[in-house]
Amino acid sequence: MRDKTQVNSSAPGDGLVRTGAIVFFLGAVATLVTVAPLFLGTTPFPTYMFGLSMLMAVGFVVAGAGVLRSVAEGRRQARAGQISGQSPR
Repeated sequence: MRDKTQVNSSAPGDGLVRTGAIVFFLGAVATLVTVAPLFLGTTPFPTYMFGLSMLMAVGFVVAGAGVLRSVAEGRRQARAGQISGQSPR
């Protein structure tokens, strides 16, 4: 039973995926706030708000890096299992 993954354990890359999701959400909110004045006919926000909208892309890249790190760790574990003669499960 020791080789089974526990429900509350975190795999490599999980922190990056969570962080990326939070940053992506903040970027999405910034994008909505930036675009809203265009539809409401009010004065647009300053230019730095458009820069904050880029947080969506940054969050997406960070989450993608977390997924790739998790995949690499899974491959590493599978390779280690094959070398030692165990079947990967």
